[in-house]
Amino acid sequence: MKSRDLPGSGSQLNVLGGPLLTCSDKPLTGFFRDGCCNTSEDDFGSHTICVVLTEEFLAFSKAAGNDLSTPRPEYGFPGLEPGQRWCLCAARWLQAYVAGKAPKVSLNSTNQAALEIVSLAQLKQHAVDLH
Repeated sequence: MKSRDLPGSGSQLNVLGGPLLTCSDKPLTGFFRDGCCNTSEDDFGSHTICVVLTEEFLAFSKAAGNDLSTPRPEYGFPGLEPGQRWCLCAARWLQAYVAGKAPKVSLNSTNQAALEIVSLAQLKQHAVDLH
């Protein structure tokens, strides 16, 4: 995986202070659909946390009004499955965390902007890439 930059934005960092790595190319994720959890002031949802989706989280998200598992071809959205990675809105992850349903997190692919909404300690409790 490699870090990606937005044109003219300079490189964005992950929550550990390193380069922001790709979250997923298949399915293509991110607010900018560039594979990374890059963000900008236009990203009101803060799509900054790279998660590994679980059946439990997908059911939770659907029940909370955000159905991520059903394909929506009219929007070019394939529907997501457990095991896939996705740039999730930080507030939705926090909501799932409070409910005990938070999916795992790739810290190297999670934008440091997520720390405005969730704590690093919370993210580390669900990290897949912390040794």
